[in-house]
Amino acid sequence: MNPQMSTLPAGLYFVATPIGSARDITLRALDILASADVIAAEDTRSLRKLMEIHGIALKGRHILAYHDHSGEGLRAKLIAAVADGQSLAYASEAGMPLVADPGFELGRAMAEAGHLVTVAPGASAPLAALAISGLASDAFFFAGFLPSAKGARRSKLESLREIPGTLIFFESPRRVGAMLADAADVLGAGREARVCREITKKFEEVRRGTLASLADEIGSGALKGEVVVLIARAGSEKISESDLETDLKAALGTMSLKDAADAVSQAHGLPRRKVYQMALKLGQDKT
Repeated sequence: MNPQMSTLPAGLYFVATPIGSARDITLRALDILASADVIAAEDTRSLRKLMEIHGIALKGRHILAYHDHSGEGLRAKLIAAVADGQSLAYASEAGMPLVADPGFELGRAMAEAGHLVTVAPGASAPLAALAISGLASDAFFFAGFLPSAKGARRSKLESLREIPGTLIFFESPRRVGAMLADAADVLGAGREARVCREITKKFEEVRRGTLASLADEIGSGALKGEVVVLIARAGSEKISESDLETDLKAALGTMSLKDAADAVSQAHGLPRRKVYQMALKLGQDKT
């Protein structure tokens, strides 16, 4: 890592990269990639291709791979390079660095060592999805990827149930249906949701509906491409326990316990488990 007389002051420069269209990169990001003494990336191939598209020459520089498995050794070398007066550009595979990617530890270590840490902001999949979702954007919570195991996923969803803002998740295209089904059960089948796929790419798509309708629509099938799931905030109006009991008793008069719990939970956008437990208690009280 030999200094190349960069015009950039020594420090770490986080560089946002496009999430789809290669043209969604800022002029400042291109300037930094052209000028930095050292370049590191989560995916070296995708960054090299992006630089080629925009005519940014490496000029003898190598793009270093910095990812989840890099360890402290490479991080120490990058910090040492900045300490020696070099400028370091770091780019995620797509989108803003530090949003569900390995740049966090590098940024924290660099700041703790007293070095400049700055950013050339740009494309962000969670914010892009929020913009096209039609869901409330005045308050939101990005939860990253949910656990893949069903029990852990449902527990995590339960912990997010009362957050007063739009929930935003990354999800594997193979697990979207299962995630939506669990969310419908835990958060309420009638809660509005969006499934955004391939944002800014040729086959961009936004599916709109309730958690229940989207879970039924997607089912066990796998989607293609990058997926962001958004779920509307919890309803501001709370149904009273007595009103809920009244609706359940009426439903239990004509339906099975399971169907009554499903119908009432969907009608009020409540978690099915909570309504089912109340229905079970009402049924026991009758006997």
